[in-house]
Order: sequence, then structure tokens, then C-alpha cells
Amino acid sequence: MKEEICSENAPQPIGPYSQAVRAVGNFVFISGQIPLDATGNLAGADLSSQTHQVLKNLGAILDKSGLSYSNVVKTTVFIKDMNDFPVINSIYAQYFEKVFPARSTVEISRLPKDVLVEIEAIAVY
Repeated sequence: MKEEICSENAPQPIGPYSQAVRAVGNFVFISGQIPLDATGNLAGADLSSQTHQVLKNLGAILDKSGLSYSNVVKTTVFIKDMNDFPVINSIYAQYFEKVFPARSTVEISRLPKDVLVEIEAIAVY
């Protein structure tokens, strides 16, 4: 069994996917979030603005699920340039606390709408 979760405070999907899905076993799988605000506008051209918006989008979806950042057990971070990792890492640390989620970070040649960062997450109740 699965249930769609959709927050009006995060951008609506731009393709055939859900913002998040709650699955049997109390897992919530959150689709990769890019730095669009809830109206679909890009949050800024710089890496810092984009990273904060991505994490705010994750927070909005977590909130709609009745969860918070502390419920996240795994994230995957997709970045355009691995040299940007220290900036993203310092912003990421402002949203998550110990025990930090497990994480993978992958450099990718291109992201949707040519943004600089995308993050997906798995949370648990």
C-alpha cells in the first residue's frame, strides 16, 4: 500500500512523479527537490540560495507528512560541480542534526532546469 503526499508549500511535480510517497512500514520517499519555490520560480542563480530552497522544499514536504528533518534517514545529493560540495555541506548542516541521515553525493552533468543542486530523501515515522 502507498499514499501520495503533496504539499502546496513546495513546487508541484513537473512530470509523472509524486513529491513524496508514504509506503507500508512507515517510510516516506521524497522525490528529488530542485530550487523552485512553491510558485515554480527559480529561487536564485547562486548555489547558496538554491541549496536553501531545496532544503526548504524538503521541509515543506516533511511537514505535510507530519515529519521533520529529524525523521530523515537517507538523502542523495546531486550537484553540478563537486567543488561546490563544501558550500552545500555547510548549508545542509543547518537543517539536519545528529544523528545525521546517511548520505550519498553525486556529481552530475546536468539537472532539471539547469539548476545547481537537487536532493532526494527517505524519512521514517
